[in-house]
Amino acid sequence: MDRLEAALFKEMLNIKELTKALKQVADEKGLDPNQVLEVIESSIAAAYKKEYGERGEVVRCKLDQKTGELIFSRIKTVVDESTVRFVEEEEEGTEGGEEKKEVVAEESESDEQKLPRFNPERHITIEEAKKIKKDVQLGDEVAFTLETHEDFGRIAAQTAKQVILQKLRESERDSILNEWRGREGQIVSGVVQRFERGNIFIDLGRTIGVMFANESIPGEHYRTGERLRFLVLAVQEDTRLPGIILSRSHPKFVAELFRMEVPELMENSIEIKSIAREAGNRTKIAASSNADGVDPVGALVGQRGTRVMAVNNELGNEKIDIAEWSEEPEKFIANALSPAKVDRVEILPRREARAFVPENQLSLAIGKGGQNVRLAAKLTGWKIDVRSQNDPEAVQEGGVAGLVDTDQIPLVEDDDEKEDIIS
Repeated sequence: MDRLEAALFKEMLNIKELTKALKQVADEKGLDPNQVLEVIESSIAAAYKKEYGERGEVVRCKLDQKTGELIFSRIKTVVDESTVRFVEEEEEGTEGGEEKKEVVAEESESDEQKLPRFNPERHITIEEAKKIKKDVQLGDEVAFTLETHEDFGRIAAQTAKQVILQKLRESERDSILNEWRGREGQIVSGVVQRFERGNIFIDLGRTIGVMFANESIPGEHYRTGERLRFLVLAVQEDTRLPGIILSRSHPKFVAELFRMEVPELMENSIEIKSIAREAGNRTKIAASSNADGVDPVGALVGQRGTRVMAVNNELGNEKIDIAEWSEEPEKFIANALSPAKVDRVEILPRREARAFVPENQLSLAIGKGGQNVRLAAKLTGWKIDVRSQNDPEAVQEGGVAGLVDTDQIPLVEDDDEKEDIIS
């Protein structure tokens, strides 16, 4: 891009330098060289028209990449009475002239809404066009060669520079959007680039992603230059620059990490039914088997725990509990309270359940600050009341967890702040 700008920043356009820079810019921006050439040609044509052209005319430019020669043409479209309106000039001062103009205006009022006015700068009648090219058809374009001017002057050169750079930025943005469109929910790798107002900007190669403060894992510290994995939450298309919104705290991030480590998930022989996560602390996963003889929990854990440890390493040693999913609520709830051993589960109305555990398993079933039962409730979708089987009537402190949905994490707390950061 620097080479292209150097060719444009001069007082006069350096055509040969532009030609040499074309391929370099295309490679740097990941664009089609022909697309870059079209941008340059249209921009030079705009500069030529500004300096030498007439208002309303259509000017095109062709750049010969071998010689650096510019060929300019005025383009006219072949028309007739069915495609444009021909309005004759009225003689001023003629008696009844104004009345005649009014009549013409009334008669052509409906046509005026449909057909454009004939413009000699951009239109040519089919009769005149056939004198130039016998087989010309209505709607064809006829090119008239213009005088070549390589010295556009300072103003025109600046105009071409601005248009080229703007259009290249737009082309690059569209190319990036096409690359990222449909990648929501996937895992990507990126390098921490900088920090701004608590948000982290990630170098993803051709573009920059942003991980907002509430999408990072609490307690996790990031260093500039550190390479990490992220979940693509969203691709913003309504901003001046492509906004790739990233997350490491979303529950689906854990699911996608397991998908990368567990072939059985890719083969659909097992599947993750639900996930409950408190990022940085603990995650519970419910998995089921779709194939006979395949243990879903064992597949996720891996031989000697290699698979779950690989995910743990990416999450900073966040604890992961894996439970087997079941259609039977009693069994599913008991599994969800793992690693505690549940004696029995009593199903109550309104999707509530009581889980009775041995006294020595009570603190394990509830968890620190009620975390284990809270995550189990989110995982199963049931309100769970953990009680001791020795004292079934006593409600345990922190032992009741309701259906509070905290899995859906908002992208940002302030929409204005998000737009400001992305742009």
